[in-house]
Amino acid sequence: MDIRTDLAVERLSGSIEDEKGVHRTTRGKAFTITEIVIDDDSHLDTIGKGKGRYITLEGNSLSRYCDDYELMTEELAQELSRLIPDGEILVVGLGNNDITPDALGPQAAAKVLATRHLRDELDSDEEKFLTSLRRVSVFAGGVLGQTGIETAEIVRAICRELKPNGIIAVDALACSDTSRLGTTIQLSDSGISPGSGVSNTRRELSENQFGIPVIAVGVPTVVDMHTIVRSLTGTELNRDIPNMMVTPRDIDRLTERASQLIAFGINLALHPKLTFEDVRGLF
Repeated sequence: MDIRTDLAVERLSGSIEDEKGVHRTTRGKAFTITEIVIDDDSHLDTIGKGKGRYITLEGNSLSRYCDDYELMTEELAQELSRLIPDGEILVVGLGNNDITPDALGPQAAAKVLATRHLRDELDSDEEKFLTSLRRVSVFAGGVLGQTGIETAEIVRAICRELKPNGIIAVDALACSDTSRLGTTIQLSDSGISPGSGVSNTRRELSENQFGIPVIAVGVPTVVDMHTIVRSLTGTELNRDIPNMMVTPRDIDRLTERASQLIAFGINLALHPKLTFEDVRGLF
């Protein structure tokens, strides 16, 4: 039975790591950070991940505030800064705000500081600091079932008009290990295929499609029932047994707080002049 996960660390086995072209390093303070670099697309058939960098940050439950929250935010910002290109950035919140496990993207987008318009709107000496910030646009347009339009089509149209230098796409993910539900953040410069972890794959958002870097940011909010049973019993289930997606019981709090952490990290990464206190005071 195929594994359902969006996480590169769950796709990789020890034997694959020993093969040419796959490299793993670890680091981190507030998080345990694992970076996997895949040199080419030769492992697409075996692990389902193509060329790119996949950075996984694992820590305590993101549904709770903790003493390390500021350090977690700053560490996330540092990791993001390594992937984000210079210049204007478009932040896209993927998902359905009406379905709590899928609302991570829209909720994060709502807390990202949009600055693209400031230079035209502000011109006083007191406002020079704001106009010196990087130009950032933010968009969260719902899902295909709500709009009748593929998100990739909308983003392509926005990019034609705004011509950003890069895209940050935030989305809820699926995992195969229940311990990673709501405790893990994955960053990747390989783009994203919305819904792939729950077998509802939409058109991908990637550098191949848009011609500019696409940085994917996500948190696992669901795991499928077959995977849970398989991990607990070590046996494969009959494919005829109905499957379902399972989410933590505190998913509303998890989505709210994880989206805030991600948004704060994005704001700090995009605007190094801002401090954690500045960002927290904005929302």
